[in-house]
Formats: sequence, C-alpha cells, structure tokens
Amino acid sequence: MIKLGLIGISISQSRAPSLHTTLGEMFNIPVTYELFDLSENTPEAFEATLKQLIDQGYTGTNVTFPFKQVATGYTSSVNTAVEKMGATNTLRLQGGVAAFNTDYTGFIRGYRGRCGDQPAGKVLMIGAGGVGRAVAFGLFELGATELLVCDMNVASAESLVQALAAYGYKASVVAHADVADAARGVDGLVNCTPVGHYKTPGNPLPLDAFGGQRWAFDAVYTPLDTEFLIAAADKGLQIVSGFDLFFYQGVDAFEIFTGFKVEDDQAALRHFMKKFDIQSKLLG
Repeated sequence: MIKLGLIGISISQSRAPSLHTTLGEMFNIPVTYELFDLSENTPEAFEATLKQLIDQGYTGTNVTFPFKQVATGYTSSVNTAVEKMGATNTLRLQGGVAAFNTDYTGFIRGYRGRCGDQPAGKVLMIGAGGVGRAVAFGLFELGATELLVCDMNVASAESLVQALAAYGYKASVVAHADVADAARGVDGLVNCTPVGHYKTPGNPLPLDAFGGQRWAFDAVYTPLDTEFLIAAADKGLQIVSGFDLFFYQGVDAFEIFTGFKVEDDQAALRHFMKKFDIQSKLLG
C-alpha cells in the first residue's frame, strides 16, 4: 500500500486525494491519500506533522500553502528545482526526506501538452508568489527569452527578478500602471495571482491588452474557464489552464512517490476529467 498525504492549511476542498487515488486505480497501484489540514501556521506544527507521517510509514506527502518554503528545512536532499526556488511541494519520505518541486515540472509538462515545442518567447507574468516562482523558472526551461514581472508587492517582484538573474535569466520588474502596455509587446501572458478565482472574480488585465500574443496561462483553475483565459481565447491565443498545472504536478508527484511512469498522461488527463465530470469550453 502506498500511503500519501497533503500538508497545508484550508485544504479540505483539495482534489489531490481523488487525483492520486484515481491514478492508482488506473495502474493497479493501491494508494491512500489523506489530508493534514493544520490549524497553526508555524514551523513546529509542520515538523510535528511530518514526523507523524514518517513514523506511520507514509511513502510521501505533498506540501501546499503556507509550508512550501518551510518544508525545505526538514529535508535530507533537494533536487535542482528546489535549490533554485527555495520551495518544495513534494516530499518522498522513504530513506530520508527528499524534496522536489512538481509545480515547476508540472507547469513545463502542461505547457508542452498544449503548446508542443513552441518556445515561450517574451512573457509577461502577473504575480510573483510561490506558484509564480515555479512558473517563472519553468518558463526559461521552455525557451523564454525574457520575463517581465508585475506584482502589487513590488518587493516580491524584485526578489524573483534577482533570483532569476542569479541563474543568468533575463528578467525585469514592470510597474502595475504599465502592465497593459507591457502585455501588448509579449508572446505569452501569465496570471499567477488569485484574481479570477470564484472567490476573487475578475481579470488582472484590461480586455484591450489581449491580442497579438501567442499563448496564455492562468494558474487559477476554479473555475477552469477564467475571465483571463476567456479573453485570451477570444483573441485566438493558445490556452494553458491552471488545471493542466494541477494535473501534471500531481502526475509528476505520483511518479516520484510510486516509481511508476505514467506513459500516456494525456489519456490519464482525459480519464480524470471524465470521471469527475470536469468540463471546460476552452480545453475541449
């Protein structure tokens, strides 16, 4: 039996258990997946829960807000992505605590699933938080030539730009007042803010900023068809959904936990969407 978990706060509605158990069913691998919804945002609370999972023989655990950075302090090894970003969302617990970042690899996989080998080009990204950092580094793996970063918290944008520059990537901060003009001169548009979520509806870009780009990605996937992606699709842009990121980061984590390679991930994605009646006019 593969015992898995998710550590975070306010995670009761997470679809991660259904994703991992469904993948287990598809490939005849017995999997359990439990939520560890903590009440305290402290390193001590995270450490105690992690120890509990290790003591109970869990194979691995995912980590979500607000523990992705804290978790790196409790590992015996980290992969290159975690080293770059200083954050992890996937811990393998057998033979020591090994840290991975499947937000990074999942975004890369999701982008390629929709856009193939098309280089990301010059990109504007709105939002420089945890998922934004993973996406930013992923973009340069996907052939980004330059990244423009905008965040209401200017310090967050500057910190991300400095981290990218340390690896030789070309990036700069865009003021919020200039974001629409910046959007008109790029190949790709990325939303890594909560704007567009059903609890925080809206569009982080004015409608007249869409058009002339090649592709767009929105990290929000509840709803799947966000105002941002609808506006992008109306202008003929190739869409990469937040659901793609959710699904592929889960597939990558499943492979890390089980050692099983999901060879036909597109078929697995279609199966999962059908089983849980997940529908999108944009994704088909």
